[in-house]
Amino acid sequence: MTARDTWTVDRLHHALPHSASRQQLLADVNLTPIDELPAVLDRWAAAAETLQAAASVIEIARANAKAIGPLPDAVTAEDRTADVLRDAGPRDQRGQGAA
Repeated sequence: MTARDTWTVDRLHHALPHSASRQQLLADVNLTPIDELPAVLDRWAAAAETLQAAASVIEIARANAKAIGPLPDAVTAEDRTADVLRDAGPRDQRGQGAA
């Protein structure tokens, strides 16, 4: 978007990639008091500009991910909660300090 271009609600709506954000934009526009509307629209325009600026970086990342292929399965830590509680001692003694 160049400096000559201006945002409209419709252009903002189409610039947002997800239906949830588009719905939120429309809700904000419809529910915001008139005197607060310029600030709300300025925030949405800034968000749309940020998304547009990030689009090329996102496409590069997608191309790199496609070239590299899937990442190996992540190693997950085993849940050791039961062991920690067992090692902490009987329930009635936990939490009792030296006092």
